[in-house]
Amino acid sequence: MRAGTPSNPALGIIDPMFSNQNIRFQLILVAGAIVLLDPWIGCNAFARGTEEQICDVSADYALGIEDYPEAIRLHAEVVRKAPENALAHYHLSFAQGEVGNRTVEVTEYKRAETLGLRNWDLFLNLGLAQIENGDLDAATDSLQRAVLLGGEHWESHFDLAAVEARRGMLADAEHEALVSSGLNPGQPDARNLLGVIYAQEGKTDRASLIWRELIHDLPDYEPARKNLALLGSQNEVALGKTAAAALPPAAAVKAINNASRPRLQTSEIQLSPRPVR
Repeated sequence: MRAGTPSNPALGIIDPMFSNQNIRFQLILVAGAIVLLDPWIGCNAFARGTEEQICDVSADYALGIEDYPEAIRLHAEVVRKAPENALAHYHLSFAQGEVGNRTVEVTEYKRAETLGLRNWDLFLNLGLAQIENGDLDAATDSLQRAVLLGGEHWESHFDLAAVEARRGMLADAEHEALVSSGLNPGQPDARNLLGVIYAQEGKTDRASLIWRELIHDLPDYEPARKNLALLGSQNEVALGKTAAAALPPAAAVKAINNASRPRLQTSEIQLSPRPVR
């Protein structure tokens, strides 16, 4: 379940219950999260230049109290009567995503874009929905547009960094994670993700330093502790294999087989509750 209500428009809320989104990336040493934005439901938006569009108050109220079936029904009625209302399509896509209708969700986001909506958060939401559909190439394109339109928001850089890391685009991922962390130095998930990327790149000293600093700053931040422990376990395995190479061939093979590599942690990647503007 995505976090937040219309009366609580703060950004960057991490929902510990988001594991039911079933978004899992095999990021090495990941115990962190893709950032979630707290949804904010508004009735006014601008699309196609200066043309103001207004969404139905009752439909938005249903969305705000997380009555998603009712929100879908009411917003579908709005777009039936006013098919050019980009904001209504945006709100409808959010509600569809909340009940798991990912294909419809993506279609409605794209419809809102076609109708002229150009909010940075629209492309953030589209990218996150595409991640959930497994389309990482399209998600990368959408999140790059979110960064282009909302470069001052650390969340867009963070989500893009996580997807690029998943795709093996480590140099790009490192850059975006650094920008995200710079925009919000107090956000531990961005720092943790940067450590993950460093570990993927083989920069284990940097990864270790980041996680040690996180533990110092936030003793209760469990992802850093788990990742640092995993990094230490991997280093022990590497040392064991190096030592085994000096043994006779048969003994070396046996020693290497016994030095099992620790299982890399699968992260519950937490995506932004779609900020509806």
